[in-house]
Amino acid sequence: MVPLHGKALAGRRRIDRGAQGHDGTHALTGLEPGDAPQAADLFVLSFQHRNALMAAAGQAGWHPIGARRSGDLSRRFVASGAHLALVDTRDALDEALGAIRALADAAQANAAGLLAIVSRDDVHHLGDVFAAGATHYVLAPFDGAELGQALRFAARHAERIAGGVDRTGLAAADTLGWRWADGQISLSPALAQRIGAAARRLPLSRAYRLLRPADRAGARAARRRLAAGHATTAFTHLLPGGERVAQQLTAGATGVSGLIELLRPGGGESAHRDPLTDLPDEHAARRWLTRAVGGGTRPGVLIVGLSRLQTVNSLYGRAGGDVLLQAAARRIERAVQDASGGRAWLARLAGADLFIGVPRARRAELEAVAEAITSTVGAETERHPMLLGVDIGGAIAAADEAAGVLLRRAHIALVDARAEPGSGPRIVVPGHEAATPRLPRLAEDLRRALTSGEIELVFQPQVRMADGRISGVEALARWRHPEFGALGADLLFGAAERAGLSERVSAHVQTRALELAAAWPTDLATLRLSVNVTARDIARPGFATAFLEMLASSGFEAARTTVEITEDALIEDLPAAAAALTRLREGGCAVALDDFGTGYSSLAYLNALPIDWLKLDRCLSQGITGGARDRIVVRSVIDLARSLGLEVIAEGVETEEQRALLAAEGCASFQGFLCSGPVATAALVELVRAHV
Repeated sequence: MVPLHGKALAGRRRIDRGAQGHDGTHALTGLEPGDAPQAADLFVLSFQHRNALMAAAGQAGWHPIGARRSGDLSRRFVASGAHLALVDTRDALDEALGAIRALADAAQANAAGLLAIVSRDDVHHLGDVFAAGATHYVLAPFDGAELGQALRFAARHAERIAGGVDRTGLAAADTLGWRWADGQISLSPALAQRIGAAARRLPLSRAYRLLRPADRAGARAARRRLAAGHATTAFTHLLPGGERVAQQLTAGATGVSGLIELLRPGGGESAHRDPLTDLPDEHAARRWLTRAVGGGTRPGVLIVGLSRLQTVNSLYGRAGGDVLLQAAARRIERAVQDASGGRAWLARLAGADLFIGVPRARRAELEAVAEAITSTVGAETERHPMLLGVDIGGAIAAADEAAGVLLRRAHIALVDARAEPGSGPRIVVPGHEAATPRLPRLAEDLRRALTSGEIELVFQPQVRMADGRISGVEALARWRHPEFGALGADLLFGAAERAGLSERVSAHVQTRALELAAAWPTDLATLRLSVNVTARDIARPGFATAFLEMLASSGFEAARTTVEITEDALIEDLPAAAAALTRLREGGCAVALDDFGTGYSSLAYLNALPIDWLKLDRCLSQGITGGARDRIVVRSVIDLARSLGLEVIAEGVETEEQRALLAAEGCASFQGFLCSGPVATAALVELVRAHV
């Protein structure tokens, strides 16, 4: 809610044409006459040029409400109360076509116009623009008069097809809006309910106090822009309940109106959501980081690892652990936004790891955010104790550093932080990635662990889409450290790489997996076993022969063994790798390419390597429930694999919706928490019996 002094509005041209329904209520928010926000009658979506386009539309006599992301478009358009949508396809043609398709049904049902801005370089795509659902277009570049005429033509079309349509029904019932006039803020019923306001009219001073101190600077800047003559402006902040919103402000002759749009964390990545925490997922995190690095902002990254979650799961069950993880995510989100002044960006990575990105970050800022996280996770109250611990690793981008390299450096910093409990967050900056004092100790611990039985193997089921039966498992390593507790495979192999033990640890895990599988009971006698093999493994001379000898010594059947190539490094010598994999296939093993879709994925791998299975990375699997573009990517990968005669298995499947959509696209199997996480042999037997 942004106040604007009345004298600043004096003489301002009123461009609101009104939007009251037949019953006198406001079409946008359902407020009573006299306290309704002014209607925004033009919905603007532009991925690259929003501010300039909104200014041009305002000068042409329209009330624009702007959007820069394509998530949930249909609902947002209807909620805006506009009867004309303007979609800018410049520099984002594919995404804009998807947005037009998303808006087309709502525009047709509500008798609205849909105007597209098309670059002259893309004029040959006009057929695609109209096929997607646009009713009109204007070619760019254009001047203000041309845009104004195009908008009028589209609006006249909308009025003609509207006929007797009652536009008061176009607004969603839950629209959040307000109006400021005469020193009072008037809230829509939905907004009053959302923020827990006892009254729908608030004094100006009380309305300001609803904003956090960190958000008031943004509100004042928006007020100054309106006072300087801008017809519209916007800023973002948190509601009292912690939800991030965008305020779309419009100035009229008698006051200022606001339309509030709920923003999911992560802005334009709303299509990629983690179903448990509702934070953006790993796919969205990688896209954010790629854009931040590509934009030259030198971002900083924190990887937050929540510990003791397995203990909570053991004590209270998986449901209890999920509730605690959700609570921790919400608590961390609030702490991070407060510490960063709203600049930080959060996502959930795999398991209990969270991603935090800060554009143009300084080390002191990352340290402040990390300290806020440590404090909030460690804080306990009588009613809501926080049973989790936290480790934090971070890194700041070097000049021209790739997003994947930055993310790996942050992960290594997390490994270092976990290796030295109680040492606090470990944040590295370019040129200062010195090894931690604990690495010599960690190397010695790892050598001991290889002979003392501390490294254990667990198995994650792989389920056939066709009948729901468990057909195989992937063997995964866990390190039961006597002091640090349960350490995952990322930490195990990260420590091994830093200690120079990668080859030895890899061979130990492969041998142990085969030995355990050879001793499986009869209930598991038909399951396939997937054993991870690194790119470095297959690059070593004689590896294939050594692996087959290891397999023969274990007594496990080669026909039930799948070698999974994990993309921990680029396969540089493809002919040598192809020869090694061919030798493994000749020995009876199948070959799978793991994590396809991220990392070092390359179509050259599919062409050059003799593989039988393609494993979709969890980012693709979970992205299937996103927008149309994401589904097209997944469909294309699956179609490509099937055309090459490859079976496809999807990793990271956590919801029934993901499973159903992947099955519909032709995916043969899935792996993920929808069935089960990694389990020991006894629990695996019970799962197999339950899925018969």
